[in-house]
Amino acid sequence: MIAVANDIFTQLGIIIVVTAVTALILRLFKQPTILAYVLVGIIIAPALHLITDATIIQSMSVVGVAFLLFLVGLEMDLKSLKDVAMISTLGATIQITLLFITGFAIALILGFLSMEAAYIGLILCFSSTMVVLKILSDRRELNTLHGKIITGILLTEDIIAILALTILSSVNTFSYHILLIALAKFAAIFITVYLASKYLFPGLFNVAAKNQELLFITSLATCFFFAISFQYLGLSLAVGAFVGGLTLGTLQYKHEIIGKIKSLKDFFSLLFFVSLGMGISFVVLKKWWLAIISLIAIIIFVKPLITMLVCSLFRYTKKPSFLVASSLAQVGEFGLILASQGLLLGHITQDLFSIVIFVTLTTIVLTSYTIPNALSIFNLLEKPLKIFDKFSTKTTEYRPIGPEPTVILCGHNRIGYSILRDLHDIKKDVLVIDYNPEIINMVAKQGYHCMYGEATDEEVIEHMNLPKLKIFISTIPDIKDNIRLIRKIRTVNKKTQILVTASTIDESLKLYEHGADYVILPHFLGGEQVSSMITNIRKNKLDLKRERVDHLKHLNERKRIGHDHPV
Repeated sequence: MIAVANDIFTQLGIIIVVTAVTALILRLFKQPTILAYVLVGIIIAPALHLITDATIIQSMSVVGVAFLLFLVGLEMDLKSLKDVAMISTLGATIQITLLFITGFAIALILGFLSMEAAYIGLILCFSSTMVVLKILSDRRELNTLHGKIITGILLTEDIIAILALTILSSVNTFSYHILLIALAKFAAIFITVYLASKYLFPGLFNVAAKNQELLFITSLATCFFFAISFQYLGLSLAVGAFVGGLTLGTLQYKHEIIGKIKSLKDFFSLLFFVSLGMGISFVVLKKWWLAIISLIAIIIFVKPLITMLVCSLFRYTKKPSFLVASSLAQVGEFGLILASQGLLLGHITQDLFSIVIFVTLTTIVLTSYTIPNALSIFNLLEKPLKIFDKFSTKTTEYRPIGPEPTVILCGHNRIGYSILRDLHDIKKDVLVIDYNPEIINMVAKQGYHCMYGEATDEEVIEHMNLPKLKIFISTIPDIKDNIRLIRKIRTVNKKTQILVTASTIDESLKLYEHGADYVILPHFLGGEQVSSMITNIRKNKLDLKRERVDHLKHLNERKRIGHDHPV
């Protein structure tokens, strides 16, 4: 027993040390850590012969998948997606259907059997919730328009993946009776989530939260309870963990739970990616190279095109549509879980499983490069992407009766909301420009002049009435867009007061050089406002109790329109 434990400890130790060294080396070249995990898996066993029993690592990686999906369920915020509900549900369903048909047809052409082709079609549909949300979170883009659309689509994909896992687990003995049972199980999942999250867990976790260790253990127990229960019912262990996360996702302690389990998830996820690297067969790569290249091409090129088309049909302009499409151009963890389930059930071969692993890893690694550079890629492809304007409503205006606007606000985000609130008294003079159609509809109902579209589009700029413009305010965070707008305005009107937004001091100085009258730095404004408020309190110029009442009213209004987070 001691020898076995020592052996497990030694093998884990070797993997962690080699992974740390590899990750540090790749970090020097600014490469993603996921690439280090995969490389370690590829080289450590066959090249160094250091891992004598790969099943130990593979078994532990299953725990990584469970923790990963448990956290995915915890982090799902359904309320924040209400303003992108249509694209997140109907749009995502259309996208998944088109991708499945495309993948299924290509797989048949490549020589796969019908059942294998069905798995390939399904696997291509599902993007990586873990990787995409992590990158967007690190970049503080989860609450942007494209971030919300991405999150909503990923949620729908995860739900459909759960349904697919439920049905495929009983496909060997398929009948309409079995299908109805599978659908009943699927419905029972969400009823269980609702009832447990409303009646069971709030009281239980109120007690557990009084002690941090107890909160941690109770959270882990919930994850394992759901995972084991679902496995006992003949469903996926990973799906059970996901549902456990959803069940706790409405609790006020969710962020504490996430913080406590995240390190465990990171450790076991490391083993998950290492085990995937260990599962790659270069013999399979040589045999099925055409299929691998074809599937990667579909994911990198065809999948984004389909996603952009769907977003355009739902009236989103090409920029957010492109950011959504480029972020979803990979195969995700649910695709791997489907493939694992298919291999276990005998629906797919070991060769196809190896193909799926390689395609998944390749596209995930590519994603770690494309998402951070999506805006630069968009700027390069902006002209050819104009074809998607034909599918969306390019420029929609809402002009109430009255004089031409002399104040323009570009971007009704969190900063824009505050600015517009202070411009309420002169609403007939204000034009709001935004590329979110839901925002435009909301602001139009309030009586403002509105225009739907990209602020940098020539057609939109032509409708800005620049010669008579007195004040121009941009809350757009992209420095290139702001410089372009400053140049356009200054060419026509030297007197316009221009206020733009920047993310860093260097960007702010550059915008001043190009002619901005004032640059808004959101991260500094909060500190300045608090400092001013404290000064007024000390001088008895501010009633803090009254300020509290006004602030609570303001926060509730922010929450109502979806501004739950400060970033």
